[in-house]
Amino acid sequence: MTVEEAKQLRYRQVLHYAVGPCSAKPERWRVNGKVKTWKRDLGRVEVPVKWGLYWHGYLTERNVDCFHFEEDCPCTKH
Repeated sequence: MTVEEAKQLRYRQVLHYAVGPCSAKPERWRVNGKVKTWKRDLGRVEVPVKWGLYWHGYLTERNVDCFHFEEDCPCTKH
């Protein structure tokens, strides 16, 4: 995923988090709020995400390459 794709995310959209090259069952993270962008730094993005009942975090420009869309998952395409 790129930063521009992360800026277009919507609330409750499902993403996959790949720890390795292709894990057997990737983690399903869900967008949990509004996408935050900055006017002075166009390459900066912050998206709140949630996994399970208690795990939550942020998708940022630093970790955006670890996430991909559920429909584009390389692990389920065989």
